[in-house]
Amino acid sequence: MSRDLLDRIDQRTRLAGHNRLALLLFRLGSRQLFGVNVFKVQEVIPRPPLFTLPQLPPAFAGAADVRGRTVPVLDLARAVGHAAPAGSPEPPYLVVTEFNRTVQGFLVSGVERIVNIAVEDIQPPPDLGGECHYLTGVTRFHGELIQLLDVESVLAESAPRATEIAGVQPLAISGDVPREVLVVDDSRVARNQIRQLLDQLGLNATLLSDGRQALDHLVQLAESGTPPDRRYAMVISDIEMPAMDGYTLTTEIRRAPALRGLHVLLHTSLSGVFNHAMVERVGADDFVPKYSERELASRIEARISALQRARAA
Repeated sequence: MSRDLLDRIDQRTRLAGHNRLALLLFRLGSRQLFGVNVFKVQEVIPRPPLFTLPQLPPAFAGAADVRGRTVPVLDLARAVGHAAPAGSPEPPYLVVTEFNRTVQGFLVSGVERIVNIAVEDIQPPPDLGGECHYLTGVTRFHGELIQLLDVESVLAESAPRATEIAGVQPLAISGDVPREVLVVDDSRVARNQIRQLLDQLGLNATLLSDGRQALDHLVQLAESGTPPDRRYAMVISDIEMPAMDGYTLTTEIRRAPALRGLHVLLHTSLSGVFNHAMVERVGADDFVPKYSERELASRIEARISALQRARAA
């Protein structure tokens, strides 16, 4: 079943840039249905034997040998507070994922199918605290509620990464160069990471959680008489988001005369050369995979330097 399921992923690439999202649906310890972007999924396999590694964080169930590669394995239900009652069978499937330049596996109770969802049908998660902060959105398929997991947030809390931010130096900014950056990302973790980096660089951040919010904000700025490219040095946008994805946001920015001067950097946890082709197709200025403070900082610095040269010319 899982091989046929994953073989269809290539057929979904045509959805990107059309404001649609392909989700792999799965269940955790309870009957609740969850979804994750299929572009983050490498394969789904029966649960392999797990072994221990001394360097693994306590939240991990162990590691698995997947095609000759050691993959850290997280019990996803336990990590997000949906663990099965005591005495329940162990989760029988491993979803192997790749994002943020790392490969990891998530144990799940059941794998359902891949579905196509219109991004505008994905709503923000309810603000109820608890495990809701692991969600980027909610939607329905055939009447059943689907919760979209922020796997970046889950991984960040289960395996905190060493930050490079201390090595980033503040920028020397002069003249009337904008000192504000519009950050658009549905992941709470990603927004905070970028805000901290911008603080370190001496820049201000406006944070929004989806492309629709960002487009409405930029249009309202333009209609009020404030040129968006005079307020913002650049836009840093995620690609996969509810309401409007980053590809569509970039396309709309390029279509609008009052917005097309904005510098757009797409910033995504998704891996693969496919992203680079889409970046060119929608007219983005730059693309950086998540997450390296130094690499993102270097792109921001290059943009500020280019603005300063243009202002001085």
